[in-house]
Amino acid sequence: MPIHDWTRVTAGTWHDMHVGWIAELRTVLNGGLLPEGYYAQAEQIAGPLGPDVLTLQEPDIEPDGDGGLAVATVPPKVSLRMEAEVRHGVRTRRTIAVRHASDDRIVALLELVSPGNKSNRHGIRAVVSKALDSLERGYHLLIVDLFPPTPRDPSGLHGLIWDEYTGQQYDPPADRPLTLVAYAAGRSPKAYVEPTAVRSELIEMPLFLSPERYVGVPLETTYTAAYRGVPAKYKRELEA
Repeated sequence: MPIHDWTRVTAGTWHDMHVGWIAELRTVLNGGLLPEGYYAQAEQIAGPLGPDVLTLQEPDIEPDGDGGLAVATVPPKVSLRMEAEVRHGVRTRRTIAVRHASDDRIVALLELVSPGNKSNRHGIRAVVSKALDSLERGYHLLIVDLFPPTPRDPSGLHGLIWDEYTGQQYDPPADRPLTLVAYAAGRSPKAYVEPTAVRSELIEMPLFLSPERYVGVPLETTYTAAYRGVPAKYKRELEA
């Protein structure tokens, strides 16, 4: 199923889709995609602009280190791989950390960007700051941004995050302004970037368990499953 233009419907319609998609992703991850010892849970970020995210966690007992796919032998199939040394002192502020009530360690976050994240300067700053804080804490990150750049993020959210985190610039192709990006945290952070567009199909994206190992997240099949629950009224607008 091709990506729809979610700017054609209300923010509430995307929120409804967002909730369903998070649930589908959680089901797939916990249904055998994740190695033994890992699990995924939906979380709610504090604040009016805070969407649900999916956290990937592991228990105190060290899981099998061979879980997932090795980057060295099965590289993620994305259009662009970016790597850089983190600039010293690049971060000047801290934000809320996403943490489960248990003591289990967070490994990664998966976030679906919402219109509210881009609607004003505060929303942009909140999501960028949260991403930077997560990477600083060593949490790997997968961001799915199906909304076009705005004057507040002319290179998309990845452009803002990558520039502030590494000092490197990213400009999305004009014909593929939407962005799927997986970050592998570490001293030499890596970004696996797939520029995309409305009417393109979603590809499988990596969600990292460690800087060198990942699982492939089936964005296309989970998107399709979640879309089935969208009300017919809004499907007509999206498919017009």
